[in-house]
Amino acid sequence: MLKQVLAACTALTLIATLIAPGASAQTLNIAVVTTLTGPQAPLGEQIRDGFQLALDQHGGKLGGMTVDLTIVDDELKPDVAVTKIRGLMESKRQDFVIGPVFSVVKAAIFKPVTGGGAYLISPNAGLSTFAGKACSPDLFVTSYQNDQPHSISGQFATDKGYKRAFIIAPNYQAGRDALNGFKSRFKGEVVNEDYVPLNQMDMQSEIAKIADAKPDVVYVFLPGGLGISFVKQYRQAGLTTIPVLSTFTVDESTLPAQGDAAIGFYTGTNWAPNSDNAANKAFEPAFEKRFGYVPATYAAQAFDTANLIDSAVRVAGNDHAKLRAALEKADFASVRGSFRFGSNHYPIQDFYLAKVAKRADGKLQTEIVSKVLSNDVDPYAAECKMP
Repeated sequence: MLKQVLAACTALTLIATLIAPGASAQTLNIAVVTTLTGPQAPLGEQIRDGFQLALDQHGGKLGGMTVDLTIVDDELKPDVAVTKIRGLMESKRQDFVIGPVFSVVKAAIFKPVTGGGAYLISPNAGLSTFAGKACSPDLFVTSYQNDQPHSISGQFATDKGYKRAFIIAPNYQAGRDALNGFKSRFKGEVVNEDYVPLNQMDMQSEIAKIADAKPDVVYVFLPGGLGISFVKQYRQAGLTTIPVLSTFTVDESTLPAQGDAAIGFYTGTNWAPNSDNAANKAFEPAFEKRFGYVPATYAAQAFDTANLIDSAVRVAGNDHAKLRAALEKADFASVRGSFRFGSNHYPIQDFYLAKVAKRADGKLQTEIVSKVLSNDVDPYAAECKMP
C-alpha cells in the first residue's frame, strides 16, 4: 500500500513539474508590444491585427498549444515600454515577446525581455546594432535590417542617373540607419541630409529647403503621421518636377489619410498587397475581410511572425533551447515568398520597388513594379558571432 501511495505521489509531482508556469506543455504566453497611442498608432494596429489573424486561423493555438496573448501599448515611450514589460514578466513569465514598431523602443526592452527568459521576435524594428556585434541567440527579426529597404531607393536612384539627392529621416537610430541604407547604394551627391524630430508633423520648412536646393530626387523615410503630413504638404507646394522616393512613408497604414496625394509616389519594400505567391493570395483578402482595411508590411511581417512561431513550437514544443534551432529553420510559407534567416537571425529575402496606385474598388495600395535586390544579406551579418 505504501509503495502505491509513493508511486502516486511521484506521478503527481511529475505532472506538477510538467505543467509548472513557464514550462507548460499546454499554454504559450505571448506578449505583443506595439504602439497604439498617438499619430503612429496605425502602424502598431497593423502589427497587432496581422498577428491576431494568424492566431485566429490556427484556432487560438500556435504549434498546437493554446496561446495566452497580452497586448501591450508602448505609447512610443521607451521608459513606459520597459515598465510595462517588466511588470508583465514579473507577474507571468512570457515565452515570446513580439514587437515593437520602433527601434528606440526595441533597444530599451531588449534586455528586460531576453534577460527574463523570453524570445524577442521583432516584426518591424531592425536595428543595425543587433544585426552585427550585439547579435543575440534570443533575438529574431522577421522584417529586415533597417538599412536594407532604404538601399532599394539608393540603387534605383543610381540606375535612373540622378546626381543630386535631398534626404530626410526622423532623428533616431532607425532614421540614421535609413539614410545610411540609401547612401550605401546611391552614387551621386547628397546635397542635404535632414533629420527631424520623431513627433514633427509640420514639414513646410523641410519642403522649403527642398525647393531651394533643387535636387534631382528626394528620398524620405517618414513613417506614420510624419509621412501623412509630408505627402500632403509636398503636393500642396507643387513640387511636381522633383520625384520622391521613399520607404514607410507611403504605405497601406498611411494611404487612407494621404488619399490621392500619394498616387505615383515610389517606395522600397519586401512585400506589397499584390505580391504574387500562394501564401499572400490567401493572406491579403483574408486580412481585408477580417479587419476592413488594406494590410501594410507591418501586418504581413506580424502574420509571418505568428506562423514562424507555429512552425517552431510544432517541432520543439515549449523547450526554450530546442526552439532556437526550430526558429532558425523558418519552416513556414511566408507571404513574401522567399524567406530564410541569416546567421544573425535577420532575414535573407528579396526587395522590390513599388508604386502607389488606386484599385478598381477605389482603395489605394502599393504595387510591385520590379525586383531590385534578390536574396539580400544585410551588411552587418558578417560581424555577428552568435554565442
